[in-house]
Amino acid sequence: MARRLAVLAAVAALALTLSACTSGGPAKPGGTPGASGSPSATVGGKVVLVTHDSFVISDGLIAEFKKKTGYTLEQRAPGDVGALVNQLVLTKDAPIGDVTFGIDNTFASRAISNGVLAPYRSPAAGADLARFAIDNSGDLTPIDYGDVCVNIDHGWFTAKGIAEPVTLADLAKPAYKNLLAVENPATSSPGLAFLLATVASFGADGWQSYWAQLKANGVKVDEGWTDAYTVDFSGSSGKGSRPLVVSYASSPPSEVPKGGTTAPTGALLDTCFRQIEYAGVLKGAKNPAGAQAFIDFMLGASFQAALPDAMYVYPVVSTAPVPASWATFAPLPTSPFSVDPAQIDKHRDGWIQEWTDTVIG
Repeated sequence: MARRLAVLAAVAALALTLSACTSGGPAKPGGTPGASGSPSATVGGKVVLVTHDSFVISDGLIAEFKKKTGYTLEQRAPGDVGALVNQLVLTKDAPIGDVTFGIDNTFASRAISNGVLAPYRSPAAGADLARFAIDNSGDLTPIDYGDVCVNIDHGWFTAKGIAEPVTLADLAKPAYKNLLAVENPATSSPGLAFLLATVASFGADGWQSYWAQLKANGVKVDEGWTDAYTVDFSGSSGKGSRPLVVSYASSPPSEVPKGGTTAPTGALLDTCFRQIEYAGVLKGAKNPAGAQAFIDFMLGASFQAALPDAMYVYPVVSTAPVPASWATFAPLPTSPFSVDPAQIDKHRDGWIQEWTDTVIG
């Protein structure tokens, strides 16, 4: 997803030790998108990746990509996912790169409808990816996923003798007044995801009333995840005053002390919205073959295995390993909220404006 965990980017160094081979390989120069198989010889040149400003890839993985394909990788990051998509749309007639990563399901329809992507079906894409597909166009290839959820500081509630909330509706109750920090959906990817969770839960005509209740109940709005989680949240290193915060289902493992067996924080799994991140070949790219090769690489074993430590997200390939602690401290919700991407594309700006009018005034 500044998106998330920019402050945790240092853990990407762990990926330097990964040496598993990627599945698939680079597409043949001039080859047909979606063709199976890989060329036996690599080709040289540069691949320009346009991504969001929280993307993390280790030097070791960049070197592995070059060794396997012959391509060097150049990265450009215009901002968060919203800024990324806006930049791709503005430059679609003269694309600023070859391949993009980081478009998620909250902005995917905008990228597709504006024609910034060229269809490509990677030979490395197995059956796992079908359940994450945005549509049947092949414009976007799923790479990772995660869940935006309200996180809770268990110790705070235990010390105060207050029962923990469970649902979105609970958060508006007087018992939880002045306890919740959220991100502004106009400036934050997790903030937008949480807004969409409330739309899915309370309906297109009911979520506004819910947010009015949250406002009356003292919700604090931050511009981004870093301020909300690392400053306001009592369960993080910032030791803030609020024991409830919008973050990720995969955040609690980062709070477990070394050698610890319990997590001081947790995710409220009935409050989650699922985010999926995609990669795509940019239409009109100078190096479409290199773009295809990088997407193949992202679906390979090394890159997929590095995702949890690098960006605290789940790999889309089910055989890719995730930290053992995640099963205990970062379980996935069984029924996360979702909103049809076409509806998001149609109403996103209007919903954000309504939210702003309701909560900010």
